[in-house]
Amino acid sequence: MNQTSFRPISTAFTQLLGCDYPIIGAPMFLVSNAELVAAVSTAGGLGATPSLNWRTPAEFREQIRKIKRMTDRPYGVNLIVNQANPRVAQDLEVCVEEKVPLVITSLGNPKETIKRMHEVGSKVFCDVTTLAYAKKVEGLGADGVIAVSSGAGGHAGPISPLVLIPYLKKNIKIPVVAAGGIATGAQVAAALVLGASAVQIGTRFITTPEAAVDQAYKNAIINAEPEDIVMTKKISGTPAAVIKTPYIEKQGLELNPIEAFLFKHPSTKKYMKMIRSYIGSKALEKAVAGPTWKEVWSAGQGVGLIENILPAADVVAELVRDYYAACERLPR
Repeated sequence: MNQTSFRPISTAFTQLLGCDYPIIGAPMFLVSNAELVAAVSTAGGLGATPSLNWRTPAEFREQIRKIKRMTDRPYGVNLIVNQANPRVAQDLEVCVEEKVPLVITSLGNPKETIKRMHEVGSKVFCDVTTLAYAKKVEGLGADGVIAVSSGAGGHAGPISPLVLIPYLKKNIKIPVVAAGGIATGAQVAAALVLGASAVQIGTRFITTPEAAVDQAYKNAIINAEPEDIVMTKKISGTPAAVIKTPYIEKQGLELNPIEAFLFKHPSTKKYMKMIRSYIGSKALEKAVAGPTWKEVWSAGQGVGLIENILPAADVVAELVRDYYAACERLPR
């Protein structure tokens, strides 16, 4: 497919960032490498990557420069901005110095990130799951929010996208990006009808050649059904969506009583988050990199709509083509 054969879809998001289509390739831990980010951006969407996909701020900077060599289109970086991330200040400095076009914040107070990125003319969108937090980041000057709803991979929100998107749109003035279970162009159309200015899609881009993950992970997504997605606290202490595997079933989905107590106690909460995040990230890293019986694969409920492996550019083109087809099918 040729992504240039489709006319652009103009929204508040595409106007703000300068991309052709309101599609963000979600920043996925251990999945979103420079090749995937650049491919999505070059195809007219906006590819994004977590800064923590690389072991040091120096390696992170090197990969940002690689993305900029591979594409001249806008791209994004995800920063975890809470105290459990000891690199946040260093990674933010890289984003400022490299003038990353879009920073997406997660799990913390984005005040400093918004301030610093605005100084260099960049935009900041913040992950939100509730209206209260969306209003807070709007007040801090965020350029938009990512409405993480039920059905998302990783740290999913509890509210249906059918409710969360129009609810946020009704109560805040900045653009809303829909995230959670989106894998088709018809869903893109539905999100925009509900009031979203863009969508963020993760799981669909895992099943691309550019995503440097083990083939078993891609096969698991293709073979999984929505019922196979479960929420576990074993990754980070906060419920995260993964594919149900024998290893996940054996481990259980809840923290043990001691861990649960330490997560709630004010003096130990921060350290427990760091410990559990480290253990969980190592499990994800092993499962992504190669065959292992410890199968921990992050994915959203959109797995039920994914049937093949396609290059990232073709995924973007398919989404846009099906978006226009879905619009034509709407009753008039």
